[in-house]
Amino acid sequence: MKHTYKITGMSCDGCRAKVERTLNAVDGLEAKVTLSPPQATITMKEHVATEVMQEALTAVGKYTIEMEGGHKMDSTADTTEAKKSCCSVGGTHEPKKEHSHSVTAGKYYCPMHCEGDKEYDAPGNCPVCGMDLVQQPVMNQRTQYTCPMHPEVVQDSPGSCPKCGMDLVPMTPDISEESKVYDDLLFKIKIAVLFTVPIFIIAMSDMIPNNPLLKILDYGTWNWVQFGLSLPVVFYACWMFFKRAWKSVVTWNLNMFTLIGIGAGVAFLFSMVGLFFPEIFPAEFKTHSGEVGLYFEAATVILTLVLLGQLLEARAHSQTSGAIKELMKLAPTEATLVKDGEDKRISIHDIKKGDVLRVKPGDKIPVDGKIIEGNTTLDESMISGEPIPVDKKPEEAVIAGTINGTQSFTMEAEKVGSETLLSQIVQMVNDASRSRAPIQKLADSIAKYFVPIVVGVSVITFFVWANWGPEPALIYGFVNAIAVLIIACPCALGLATPMSVMVGVGKGAQSGVLIKNAEALENMNKITVLITDKTGTITEGKPSVEKIVVKNGDENDVLSKIASVNQSSEHPLATAVVTFAKAKNIALSKVEKFESVTGKGVIGFVGEKKISLGNKKLLEHEGIQDFLALEQEVIDEQKLGKTVSYVAINNQAVGYITITDAIKKSSSEAIQELKRQGVEVMMMTGDNENTAKAVAQELNLSSYKAGCLPQDKLEEIKRLQAKGEIVAMAGDGINDAPALAQADIGIAMGTGTDVAIESAKITLVKGDLQGIVKAKQLSHAVMKNIKENLFFAFFYNVLGVPIAAGVLYPFFGLLLSPMIAALAMSFSSVSVIANALRLRNLKL
Repeated sequence: MKHTYKITGMSCDGCRAKVERTLNAVDGLEAKVTLSPPQATITMKEHVATEVMQEALTAVGKYTIEMEGGHKMDSTADTTEAKKSCCSVGGTHEPKKEHSHSVTAGKYYCPMHCEGDKEYDAPGNCPVCGMDLVQQPVMNQRTQYTCPMHPEVVQDSPGSCPKCGMDLVPMTPDISEESKVYDDLLFKIKIAVLFTVPIFIIAMSDMIPNNPLLKILDYGTWNWVQFGLSLPVVFYACWMFFKRAWKSVVTWNLNMFTLIGIGAGVAFLFSMVGLFFPEIFPAEFKTHSGEVGLYFEAATVILTLVLLGQLLEARAHSQTSGAIKELMKLAPTEATLVKDGEDKRISIHDIKKGDVLRVKPGDKIPVDGKIIEGNTTLDESMISGEPIPVDKKPEEAVIAGTINGTQSFTMEAEKVGSETLLSQIVQMVNDASRSRAPIQKLADSIAKYFVPIVVGVSVITFFVWANWGPEPALIYGFVNAIAVLIIACPCALGLATPMSVMVGVGKGAQSGVLIKNAEALENMNKITVLITDKTGTITEGKPSVEKIVVKNGDENDVLSKIASVNQSSEHPLATAVVTFAKAKNIALSKVEKFESVTGKGVIGFVGEKKISLGNKKLLEHEGIQDFLALEQEVIDEQKLGKTVSYVAINNQAVGYITITDAIKKSSSEAIQELKRQGVEVMMMTGDNENTAKAVAQELNLSSYKAGCLPQDKLEEIKRLQAKGEIVAMAGDGINDAPALAQADIGIAMGTGTDVAIESAKITLVKGDLQGIVKAKQLSHAVMKNIKENLFFAFFYNVLGVPIAAGVLYPFFGLLLSPMIAALAMSFSSVSVIANALRLRNLKL
C-alpha cells in the first residue's frame, strides 16, 4: 500500500532528512520525504496507524503528520520551535509559513509568475510585483459531514448523528480566497467611487460659467472639502497601490504600480503642499482668486480607475480556477460499499483498491474500476466528449465521474484518489493553466525604462532650476519638477490597453464572441494552427436521423412503429428517432411488452406486430436471418461513420435507419476562411476512424486524428508549441478542458459544458466556428487600436515633459504649470478613450 501524507514543521533540508530517517525507522515503512511540497510518500506492507508515525516524529522534533486532506494528529507544532530543533549544518533559514485556521487549504502563486512556479502557503501579495496571490484549487479534498440539528457534530465520513440519529450532511466549504479578494476589492471600489465622484464634480465646476458651487462656499473652503474627501480614497481604498509602488522601488522591479504610486502620490502631495502652504508658490501658479491649483481629483480618479482594473482582474482569476472546480464537481463525495452482504455509505476518500461498490441508477461512478455484476449504459460524454451513451457489461471498465443509466450494478475499485482519470484531467488542466507564461504587457515593459527616465528628468529639472533659475530658484525647481511628474502621470498609459480591451470585449459580446482577457485578444491575431474537436464543435453535437430506408412496407408506417417503441427508451438514439417522427407529424401508438436488450437494441409490440430495432447482434439474437440482403448497404453507411439500426417487423428485416451528427452549415465556410488567412486547421476527435475521415474529407481538412483521448490532444498541442506554433483549440466537452487550458487560445462552444467554457479564453455563444473568424478580426483591430493609444499616451509625454521641465523658458519665457500639465495629462486620456471608442463601429 502506498499513501501520501502531509508533513508540517519542516523548515530546511536537514529537517526533511531527519523526518525521512525517523519514518524509515518505523517497522514496515518505506518513506520518501520532500520539502517542497512538504509531504511523505509512504509504502507499507501492512497498515500502520498514523498515531504510530506521529509518536516517532514527536520524539525527534515538533513535526506533525496527516493524511492528505485529513486532520493533523498534533496541532501544537510551532515553526519557531521547529527552527530551533532543525538539524542544519550551518547558516540561517526562514521557516515556511503555516496555514492558519482561517485560510482555505491549498497553495498560492503569483499570476505573473515572477518567481517561476514558486508557491506560497498563505494568501497575500507577491513579494516581487505586489500582485494578489492566486489560490490553487485543492484536489481530492476531504468532505466533512455535520448534523443539521447539532452543528457541533463533525466527522470525516457520512453516517448518523450520535445525538439525534439524523443523517449527517456534507458541510458547505468555506468561501474561496479568490472570492474574499474580490469582495474586498468590490467594497473598496464602492468607497472610492463614493468619495471620488464629488471631488471630480467640485474640480470640474470651474468649467461651468458662473460656478454655482461658489455661491455655497468659497474656493478655499471647497479645496479643504476635496482634501477631506480624498483621504478615504488615498489612505484606505487605494493605499495598497502605494505599498506596491514602494515594494517595486525597493526590489527594483519597476512596473505599472511604480507609475501609479509616483503619479498619484506626487499629485496628492503637491495638492497638500498647495493647500497648507500656498504662499511658497509664485504668482503664475495661482488662480485669479489667489489659490494654488490643486489636483486631488487627478490623484483620486487615477487611483479609482486602477482599482476598478484590479477588481476585474480578481474576477478573471476566479473564473480561471473555475474550470478545475467544475471538474471537481463531477466526482461524487460518497459511494456505496458492499461488505459482508450489506450496503454502507462511505466517503470516496475511504475507498480502497479492491473494494466492491454498488452503483445505483443515476449515480455517478465514484472511482475507476470494472463491472463485476450487472449490465448498464453509461453517459461518458463528460470524459469522451461523445454524446451517445456506452453499453457496459461485466469485466468492462468504468470511469469516475461518468453517470450511470437506469440499471444498478456492482464494480471493483481499481484506481482511487489521484489515480483516477478524472483526477488526472483535473491535474492536466491545473498544470496547463500554470505552465503558460503570461504575456508581458507592453506598457509594463516600457515602464521599466520610462519610470527611471521620468524620475531622472524630474531630478535634473529641479537641480538645473535650483542652481541656475531665477529667484525663488528652489520653488521654481520644485514646481517644475512636480510638473514633469504630473504630465508624465501614467493615466493615459494605464488606460491605453484596458480601454481598447473593454470596448473590444463589448463589441465581441454583441457579435456572440465572449473573450475572457486581454491575452486572448493579443494572441488570437497570432495563431498559426487551429485544433478543433468534432462533436459539438464542427458538428451539431446532437444525434439526428439522416434517413430511413424501407425495403418492404410503407416508410411512414414503419417510422411510426419504431418511433412508438423508442418512446419507452431514454437512449439518445431513441430520442433522435422520436424527434424525427414528430417533425414529420407521424402519429405514435401504444407499446406493450417493451424490452431493452443491453448493447443490442429494443423490442416491443405495437398492436399485434413485434418490432425489433437495433444492431446486427439483436437480429441474430432474435433468430432473424434475412437481414443479409441489407448488410452491404449498412456497411457502406457505417464506413461513412454513421450509426445504423436494423428494423424488423414480426422477425422479418424490412429496412434500416441511419443516424448521424450533422456538420454545422457554417463550419466549412469558416474553416476555408481560416485556411485562406494562413491558419492550419486540424481536427482531433474521440470518435472512430470512419467518422473522422468522412468529416475531414467533406470539410477538405489537411489533417485529422481519430480516437483521441484528452492526453493525446494535450500532447499534440505541446508538440506544436515546441515547434513555435501559436495554437488555438476549439472544443465543447470536458475531455477538451486540458487542451483548452494548454493552448495559447482556448475556444469553447457556448453550447458545450461549463468546464470547457471555464477552461477557454474565448467562448462562442452560438457554437459557430464563424465566431473564430470574428474573434481573429476583432483581435487584429483591438491590437492596432492599443498601439495607437500607446502612441497618443507617449506623444503627450515626449512633447510635454521637456516643456514641463522648462526648455521653452530661456527662449520664450514660458513655463508649463502643474495645472496645465494636468490638463494635458487629461487631454491625453481623453484622446485614448475617444480612440478606443472607435472600436464600437467595427464591422465583424
